[in-house]
Amino acid sequence: MSLNDIQDRLFRQARSHNGWHPEPVPDARLRELYELMIWGPTSVNCSPARVVFVRTPEAKARLKDALSPGNVDKAMAAPVVAILAYDTRFYEELPRLFPHNPAVKTWFEGEAKQGFAETTALRNASLQGGYFILAARLLGLDCGPMSGFDAGKLDAAFFAGSSLKSNFLCALGYGDPSKLFARSPRLAFDEACTLA
Repeated sequence: MSLNDIQDRLFRQARSHNGWHPEPVPDARLRELYELMIWGPTSVNCSPARVVFVRTPEAKARLKDALSPGNVDKAMAAPVVAILAYDTRFYEELPRLFPHNPAVKTWFEGEAKQGFAETTALRNASLQGGYFILAARLLGLDCGPMSGFDAGKLDAAFFAGSSLKSNFLCALGYGDPSKLFARSPRLAFDEACTLA
């Protein structure tokens, strides 16, 4: 595969899918996806992203109650919906994940640093969410990222009693191109960028 082909697969030809073929996504492919996305960088290797792969009818029923009406059909039709979450107590793992500085955990722990820890977790888990989408596309999966859901309901259904919070959802599978919207425009360089 040429560099141009890879760029097309990851960006230019990749689309956010709304409809899905019924072909299942094997658990081994989901493991492969995770094991690829983890190599993207995060600050002090904090790696706060946590993923729930919703694929059973029972789990989809729990998910459905938290979805915005416009996302129900596409989420329920997808073979898998990943809940991309973040661990607000990610710093508990830092002694293992960032052994270069034994004091790094203290940067985030304690009530006075809770806001800093949560901002760090959300920012870096969002980075990891981007890596997740790129890894899925490299593995031949189509994606349908979504933010239309009730985070309180979702967190109660999947993360009650834990330090995890939902960030966004991403449907996974093999997209049905007949359900794609027309390609939307993007901002040009001069509209979005400044050379300072």
